[in-house]
Amino acid sequence: MEYIIIPVILLLILAIVGFMMRRKHTTIISKLENEKSQIQNNPINEEISKVKSLNMNGETEEMFERWRNSWDEVIDVHMTKIDSLLFDAEDQINRLRFNKATLIEREIEDYIKKCEQDKDKILEELNELIGSEEKNRIEIEQLKEYYRSARKTLLAHQHSFGVALPALEKKLETFVQKFEEFDVLTSEGNYLQAREIVIGLNQESQQTFEYINDVPTILTELQVKLPGAVQELRSGQREMEEQSYYLQHLELTEELNKFEEEFVALKSELAELNLNVVKPRVTDINEEIDHFYDLLEKEVIAKNYVDQNCDRLLSSITNVISSTKLVSDEATFVQQSYCLNEKDAEIPKAALKQLEALQRRYDLLAMRVREEKSAYSSLQEELIEISDELERIHEEQGHLSNTMKKLRIDENKARTQVEKLKKTLQETDRLLNKANIPGIPEEMDARLDEAAEHIYLVMQSLQEVPLNMGTVHNNLNAATLCVEDVKAKSHELIENVMLIERIIQYGNRHRATNPKLNSRLKEAEGSFNQFRYSKALEEAGTAVEEMEPGALKRIQELVAEETMSK
Repeated sequence: MEYIIIPVILLLILAIVGFMMRRKHTTIISKLENEKSQIQNNPINEEISKVKSLNMNGETEEMFERWRNSWDEVIDVHMTKIDSLLFDAEDQINRLRFNKATLIEREIEDYIKKCEQDKDKILEELNELIGSEEKNRIEIEQLKEYYRSARKTLLAHQHSFGVALPALEKKLETFVQKFEEFDVLTSEGNYLQAREIVIGLNQESQQTFEYINDVPTILTELQVKLPGAVQELRSGQREMEEQSYYLQHLELTEELNKFEEEFVALKSELAELNLNVVKPRVTDINEEIDHFYDLLEKEVIAKNYVDQNCDRLLSSITNVISSTKLVSDEATFVQQSYCLNEKDAEIPKAALKQLEALQRRYDLLAMRVREEKSAYSSLQEELIEISDELERIHEEQGHLSNTMKKLRIDENKARTQVEKLKKTLQETDRLLNKANIPGIPEEMDARLDEAAEHIYLVMQSLQEVPLNMGTVHNNLNAATLCVEDVKAKSHELIENVMLIERIIQYGNRHRATNPKLNSRLKEAEGSFNQFRYSKALEEAGTAVEEMEPGALKRIQELVAEETMSK
């Protein structure tokens, strides 16, 4: 039984596969037949017939015949071949020869692809030809209108174009030749060649009309504006030199001569319509001329500055020399009473040497002004440099003078401060002695002595001659810190004593019933009587807090209120 079932299953599988393959290839054949029908039904002949509205001569006639022959070959040859191949493919499918059917289907696809390419090429060339004819017709009329407008402009404004007129007229003459060549090509049906003429004319017209717009402006620059500016610069140079201005460093005459020579060369370039050379150079020359105007204006401004400030600078140098000598004398006097650092002490001497050098520079400057053989801009720069250096020296002297005046002020402040420290220390000592405490701890006595020693050092440094304020300030700062610390520690000690007393008073209520508390408070009282207040506070506070948590904080708040009320 098994030998029968297996072959039956295999046959069934083969039948299913064959059915599926047949269906697949039938679908492909149906698709190819549809693509073939689309090509056959495409109205290419009607599209080609549109060319008959053009001049059927030359390349138009040649293209028409080529397109028609190409399409006839597609319909009569390729389509027939495709029909034959489709029939063969169907036959192979019916015989279940699917591999051979696949090869035939691929061959049909190649033929269809070739027919599509032929069709697309015909339509592309056809549209290009018809489009060229339409574009040519529109654009040539625009070009002729542009030509007529340009021609009228040249005739009406010949003087505006000067040396460039012959070249422009010659360019326009080439348009007439191109128009005639275009008409001949169009009448012969050579629309694509005529299209190249139009494209070339479009480029030529754009450049030519740019020339017509730019040449008058550039010619005016070269013949009127720039020569006028050159003459104005020459006149300005002459007038300024008559007024004793020194302008040789500008080399203005040489540059203006070069400009005039260049104007001639640029007009020759303009006559050849080399605007790419002329336009940028005209712009550069304008900028260079503006620069010369700026330089002349700079000399005028510099002369006014020199005239207004030269004598004034001499007076300033004299005043600064005088004030520096006073500062030098003051420094000598101050050094008898105070110590000046080495750098500050050398400032007046160095300044006097610098002022001597500035005086020599000014004398040379004044001589150059009188000789009138130097550019005022150069004299102005030197004048400004001397003024700036003089201002720096003057500020340095002012700073030193203020420093010396501040020494006396600082000394007086230091003496006042040390008296305040002495008073504070005395009040602190009196406060401790008046306080209701068993005695003053040795540590506090040592702090009081240390503070007194620091005050003594300040007083000793104030007695030195010459007085060194740096040492005074150092000693004063140390004394201030020490006295403030002693004062703070004293108040803290007194407050701690009050707190201990209140804690013990609070604990006395329970001593009779609490032997442990009584013992702890006795220890605290012993420490208290030995002036060991910190230890007494710790012992009493711990004892009360163990007995009644929170009691210590309440007592501290009460003592703080009492202290504030005092």
